[in-house]
Amino acid sequence: MNKETQPALLVLEDGTTWKGLAWGALGETTGEIVFSTGMTGYQETLTDPSYHRQIVMMTAPHIGNTGINEEDSESDRIWVAGFVARDPARRPSNWRTTGTLDDALRDANIVGISGVDTRAITRQIRTHGSMKAGIFSGTALPETLSENTVEALVEHVRSRPSIHHDDLAHQVTVSEPYMVEPRESFNRPLATVVALDLGIKSMTPQRLAERGLRVRVLPATSTIDDLLSYQPDGVFFSNGPGDPQRAESEVELLRQVLDKGLPYFGICFGNQILGRALGFDTYKLTFGHRGINQPVKDISTGKVEITSQNHGFAVLAEPGVILTAPYANGKYGRVQVSHVGLNDQVVEGLACLDIPAFSVQYHPEAAAGPHDASYLFDRFVAAILAHKENTDA
Repeated sequence: MNKETQPALLVLEDGTTWKGLAWGALGETTGEIVFSTGMTGYQETLTDPSYHRQIVMMTAPHIGNTGINEEDSESDRIWVAGFVARDPARRPSNWRTTGTLDDALRDANIVGISGVDTRAITRQIRTHGSMKAGIFSGTALPETLSENTVEALVEHVRSRPSIHHDDLAHQVTVSEPYMVEPRESFNRPLATVVALDLGIKSMTPQRLAERGLRVRVLPATSTIDDLLSYQPDGVFFSNGPGDPQRAESEVELLRQVLDKGLPYFGICFGNQILGRALGFDTYKLTFGHRGINQPVKDISTGKVEITSQNHGFAVLAEPGVILTAPYANGKYGRVQVSHVGLNDQVVEGLACLDIPAFSVQYHPEAAAGPHDASYLFDRFVAAILAHKENTDA
């Protein structure tokens, strides 16, 4: 039997099952199933460390038509636990293509499934929330799918530990520090930024370097002394996987950064960590925001941005009012929600008014995605230069 005609089964924690065809590697995989609404950018999605231990389903029906190339990966490997699509391309067609998506999944041992009703599965997740799931094919799929064998697969999926019990950022972070120098158009760096890698995408330090910053990317295990050893003019916390409630060491590290008065910019997980450092709670969204077409409103300007997002948690704070940061009796002063999601009014950004710190819940590096939010990197550079001027004065 050719792999293209071998059966596969998608099993959800709630007992729902979906028959399809094997795609990528054969075998078994489990994880939290989530959906992404991006119509393109699947290579960036696959290689985004924030998807570690998640089975990603693409809502766009036709995936793989541009193949895989050597330029668009956001890390050095595929991170998703599994991949689901309705109608994979039979062959790629793009001038940059160096291989097929199917081959890339198989080479990375990523178990996938195709030929399933992704629209119905998306409705299931939207109704019941993201949940544990498994994909079974090859020898991992029983030859006969009876009520008993299917129930055994469901129980196997239910028995898997929740991915939110682990410190996932420490599983995806870089092992050793590395540096990204400013673009050649700058005679010398405008400033030095330390970026804490919680699951950073490769385009993010590039966006900072484009603006004249020297970027030192450090492991998530770094201490405040590690950060300060590079004499940074600003600090950046990246995106990444995991529950912000479990990121105690990162929260404490950020508080030490804020105590030093260094300008801070965080995205995605870095936004949630700022929220917790300021004393706000975080909570798990029912099905999260994932895709490159998420509308967000900048409250200060009224401008609407179409953004790239990938997160399942959010900060609990009230938009439209100036708040006092709850931590340590208002130690960090006033803060306000700077951005809100227009689909559900979820907090999408925080701006501190008395210390140089801000963050957003989405991905302004736009890999993949629109460039509506690129101004945020300019805002960070401006904060760093203002801090340097005040420090040197």
